[in-house]
Amino acid sequence: MTEEFPQGKMPYEPEPFWRESTQVHTFSPLTIDTEVDVAIVGGGITGITTAYLLSKQGMKVAILEADQILNGTTGHTTAKITAQHGLIYDEFIQHMGEEKAKQYYQANTDALEFVRQIVKEHQIECDLTEEDAYIYAVSDQYARKVIKEYEAYQKLGIHSEYVESIPFSIDVKGAVVMKSQGQFHPLKYLKVLVDEIVKSGGEIYEQTTAINIDETTPKPMVITREGRRVTCKYAISCSHFPFFDGKGFYFSRLHAERSYVLGILAKQDFPGGMYYSADSPTRSLRYTPMNGEKLILVSGDGHKTGQGTSTYKHYKALEQFAENVLGIEEIKYRWSAQDLYTLDKVPYVGAITSNKPNILVATGYRKWGMSNSTAAAKLLADLVLEQDNPYQELYSPSRFYADPSIKKFLMQNLDVAGHLIEGKIDIADKRIEDVGNDEGSVVVVNGKRAGCYKDKDGNINLVDTTCTHMGCEVEWNSGDRSWDCPCHGSRYSVTGDVLEGPAKKPLKRVDM
Repeated sequence: MTEEFPQGKMPYEPEPFWRESTQVHTFSPLTIDTEVDVAIVGGGITGITTAYLLSKQGMKVAILEADQILNGTTGHTTAKITAQHGLIYDEFIQHMGEEKAKQYYQANTDALEFVRQIVKEHQIECDLTEEDAYIYAVSDQYARKVIKEYEAYQKLGIHSEYVESIPFSIDVKGAVVMKSQGQFHPLKYLKVLVDEIVKSGGEIYEQTTAINIDETTPKPMVITREGRRVTCKYAISCSHFPFFDGKGFYFSRLHAERSYVLGILAKQDFPGGMYYSADSPTRSLRYTPMNGEKLILVSGDGHKTGQGTSTYKHYKALEQFAENVLGIEEIKYRWSAQDLYTLDKVPYVGAITSNKPNILVATGYRKWGMSNSTAAAKLLADLVLEQDNPYQELYSPSRFYADPSIKKFLMQNLDVAGHLIEGKIDIADKRIEDVGNDEGSVVVVNGKRAGCYKDKDGNINLVDTTCTHMGCEVEWNSGDRSWDCPCHGSRYSVTGDVLEGPAKKPLKRVDM
């Protein structure tokens, strides 16, 4: 992971189109202790939707965001609102049964309908369109899986069809279509919900990092890095990785993957619809309006965080695919996103552990956060309001399916152990003087492994490469200019500050 972007090859910065095209409100950090009914940690779509629902019911809520709201996975999504989440329904029927598989489809369909209702109620201009969603196969192996998925759709009563081709120059072996799904501009939608939260008396604090929960008091207290305390009846972790584990051992039941997005103007017209490849590496296509043109989002090429090849190669692979399929007029944007996977591909939403009913969590959306997060927010709100929700058991973080959960748990943690050992025996062969400007690499400093980044002016940032979570060795991510942990997905800035958990402490600085 030391290969860099060639000079002049990537002139555009990794800022997502959603954020660049939307002016998002800013909020001050929390500077005093406060008390609310519900403290929500995380200012993405889950936290904001949950806060919106609860504040509308007269509850006093506070959102604590470590960075800026809508700047995490929500700001880096491809923003498909769909119940089609890859080839999952045949698998769910086998592992969880037909009833649970149907519940998963219905929960995400309900989420899409909820978004449609909110857009209509508040007359939100967020480029919401109805689109059919396709999963296509380019190999005989995956063609058989696509047919099985279509058969699962029929069992579950999903409005769908099977087709032999898609409207692109891709030689497909067949595709399954889920009808009447959706896509939108997520930040235009969520900006309005933020306004409604504030109007209802909700509090939003940015640059406020929650690090723990004090459970020794009559009510939970969320503690921030600066030592401020938020007393609440309910504490909800809507951060990307749960900021509080509560002995739920989430680090061992989740793994992180990165994926990549190009925003292009194409030579060929985009026919509409949303497309996803069954074969690996995955490829995803959708469009969004941009200044009277169609910006095509080409995404995929996912891999475990800290374990991929040079980031540049992932973008080049997507670029080659886009050129072959659509013809590239201009590449306007590139960005990457990080997503968490659970053992059985269903998010964890509910009480963080079975004996902590007033500390809730939502995580593990597996790249399908727009629908899953909305379903999660509705469930979280119902739990706080003590109302029935038909999907509580489905999403329960305490569930465990013998197949595939045991196998995935063992494989995942063997992978972690392998990378922990590999990092410790890996010997760096570069020195500081070998690193060019605007490049990063593992180097040797005073006989020890260190992470070196030189900025564009040649200023040197040196950090200890040992992840502060569980001691794995981080690797350089050339595309995002970050240090990424291959074990549990923690990410750090060039100066060692935590970008994404589960790590809470920064990397140590190394002196020359």
